[in-house]
Amino acid sequence: MTDSLIEQQMEYYRARAGEYDDWFYRRGRYDRGEDLNQQWFRETAVIRRALHQLGRFDSVLELASGTGIWTEELLTIGQRIVAIDASSEMLDINRQRLRSTRVQYRQKDLFAWEPDGEFDLVFFAFWLSHVPPELLDAFLDKVRRSIRAGGRLFVLDSLFDPTSTATNHALGEKEQNWQVRKLDDGREFRVVKVFYEPAELEQKLERSGFDVSAGKSGRYFIHATGTRR
Repeated sequence: MTDSLIEQQMEYYRARAGEYDDWFYRRGRYDRGEDLNQQWFRETAVIRRALHQLGRFDSVLELASGTGIWTEELLTIGQRIVAIDASSEMLDINRQRLRSTRVQYRQKDLFAWEPDGEFDLVFFAFWLSHVPPELLDAFLDKVRRSIRAGGRLFVLDSLFDPTSTATNHALGEKEQNWQVRKLDDGREFRVVKVFYEPAELEQKLERSGFDVSAGKSGRYFIHATGTRR
């Protein structure tokens, strides 16, 4: 079941690359009306402030970099960015969006990826929830090994809320750890989706070698900052 979900998840994000930004910018199927949209954008501003409060870094690793929404933010605090994603389609959009010589792109399956260096900051947004629980410890060990001692970690992900996804998505039970997702053309995929609460996320990151603080932006996002011990 896990292998099948991961395969569908990778296929989904490759196919979704061209419409991914509609979700973040609340367009089309993701438009929830002025009030909820404005709340979403207020909360994304909270996350941006938290990220910028970390300071500046020489080297940054972004995992599951996607279309570049957060790569663009990382360029304002990082001198050199390595952006990794399994989808060449996502990376192509990211590259065209930023056109920066300070970003190095690598296409890698993060479940097979192995660290080959240490960074001052490792960042990933909306990725940890797509890691199956049985693979989480192994993934977080790789994250720890990719951060220098005393280096920083920033994690951003989704809270369980039916209005965070598309209007034609029926959100399944929180505890099932997977969800059905649709593309604009109606194709359906199952993807891993594990929703964390702050205390649980803190516990898992601390067990993996980080001093961590996690919290909520409000209704939509969970975020955590950590330091590698």
